[in-house]
Amino acid sequence: MAFTEKLLRVPSPIEVGGRRIKRYHVTADPAGIDPRVEKAAYAILPELLPDPDGTPPATFVVLHRGGDDGAYLNAYSWVWDNVLHFAGAAAGQPVLGCPDSDPAHFVRLDRGLIGCVWELPPILHERDAWVRHMLAPDHPDRPDRPDLDAYLADSLPEGTTGDR
Repeated sequence: MAFTEKLLRVPSPIEVGGRRIKRYHVTADPAGIDPRVEKAAYAILPELLPDPDGTPPATFVVLHRGGDDGAYLNAYSWVWDNVLHFAGAAAGQPVLGCPDSDPAHFVRLDRGLIGCVWELPPILHERDAWVRHMLAPDHPDRPDRPDLDAYLADSLPEGTTGDR
């Protein structure tokens, strides 16, 4: 099978369970993620978020609609000041323990998978954005203290999942 990059959309951040959530949507469909799949994915999101630990409550998610029945939600939450906590859910993918082929029937994953090639591009950007706005006191884009609002406004641009 030939590899093709997918489309990357960046919906506005939301708040869930006291955490501010940056969102990335990945799909080959120019129409975007089906609203039924999106609604189901965000319904399971609270189960994927870690307990507060004093780190500013920020998470970024990648919602990916596969080329088959599969849909995937990866939640990456900042904890311990500079560490990513991962939890994921999948729908429509029996090989991952999904009970059926419904792309809106999400179940929490219990495997150590963190993302496929189309889901990984936001991780590098988010690492750099976290350093820029939350950790690096001498960075020219950052004031003398962490700026969660600036971090939330700093998203990977829409386009494709490929090199930028």
